[in-house]
Amino acid sequence: MGFNKVFGYYLEVTKANLERVPDDYVRKQTLANAERYFTPELKEWEEKVTGAEERILELEGRLFRETRARVAEHVSRLQEAGARIACLDVLAALAHGARRRDYVRPELHTGSELAIEAGRHPVVETMMPREEFIPNDLVLDDRGFMVILTGPNMAGKSTILRQVGLIQLMAQMGGFVPARAARLPVCDRIFTRVGASDNLARGQSTFMVEMNETAAIVHGATERSLVLLDEIGRGTSTYDGVSIAWAVTEHLHENVGARTIFATHYHELVQLGDLLAGVKNMNVSVRETEGDIVFLRRLEDGGADRSYGIQVARLAGLPAPVVARATELLRELEGARAGTGDGQGLGRSGAVAGGSPPPGAGQLSMFGDGTPGAAGAGAAEPLLRELRELVLESMTPLEALNLLAELRARVRDLDEGTRE
Repeated sequence: MGFNKVFGYYLEVTKANLERVPDDYVRKQTLANAERYFTPELKEWEEKVTGAEERILELEGRLFRETRARVAEHVSRLQEAGARIACLDVLAALAHGARRRDYVRPELHTGSELAIEAGRHPVVETMMPREEFIPNDLVLDDRGFMVILTGPNMAGKSTILRQVGLIQLMAQMGGFVPARAARLPVCDRIFTRVGASDNLARGQSTFMVEMNETAAIVHGATERSLVLLDEIGRGTSTYDGVSIAWAVTEHLHENVGARTIFATHYHELVQLGDLLAGVKNMNVSVRETEGDIVFLRRLEDGGADRSYGIQVARLAGLPAPVVARATELLRELEGARAGTGDGQGLGRSGAVAGGSPPPGAGQLSMFGDGTPGAAGAGAAEPLLRELRELVLESMTPLEALNLLAELRARVRDLDEGTRE
């Protein structure tokens, strides 16, 4: 007996046995070496079998519709039960992880202090032996609610940023946290600017994406927020990047007051620790031995004085001639900078909101070549005062355009007066 989709069920008889075929067999198909037959009884069973599939589908559909109608009568109760089961599932998972990973119950409060003792990254520590992960302490309070975090690549700055954000998030979702102790404020939002990527679909470069994210943070953060920034301004020129990073830090300090950790390679920003009351410097320590570096992964007070970029490049496998040439060029650039004072003007500028220049420092241009820039400062002060007092929100576009034209004319007059 056989079956195919064209002829259905059949009885196949070889040529040698054709004489033994009963009279009630009906020939269905002739092959080279056999004949295929069916009988009325076989046909009847075929109809039952093929029809059974249709009846099965019909029965399944009817049962499904009946079940759906019965479930619809209790949908609200089922949804509530599902939500409670999901909540229990999450809590059970948090409890299991907390017990297995030695997490601690955080202390949440309505103040502003964020204090983490021996904090760990909940994901990174699971990817390495427990004894290899280096825990770190961190305190953000009224005396220092912003941290400028410096250190070389691969030292662990980004890990610390993510670690703090995850600890805050886990605490506010009701879980224990990976630390020895944690005293955390209740945040209204957690803002992050981490990583670098473009948006080809929207035609946005890496820098544009970075600025969009930074703008969202500047506009949306409050004093109850936690802001985590990783390398602002690296997608453009050095001076532009430093200027943007400096201005964003000033704005968050003066106008927002959010608890902030800003990881950066711009060592110029370390000067903000002396100029802004709520800013403190910290670094992820390394040890240099015979030209090589050892990452200690420890968070320490004070800013880093070097980025160790060439040493990291050597560790990454950059060819020795390239590393040697980079070292030579670095010495030349550092020597030229030390000779001209280039790059030192930013920290000695008086442009810091609410700040003042270091004692004994002259007024230098922000990115000047060391020449004094105070000659036109007095004449420009009235213009700067007007700019600070402008209320742009109440101006029409035409009024703003006319004002811009007037200010440009006055700036040109100042330039001509300075040259004379």
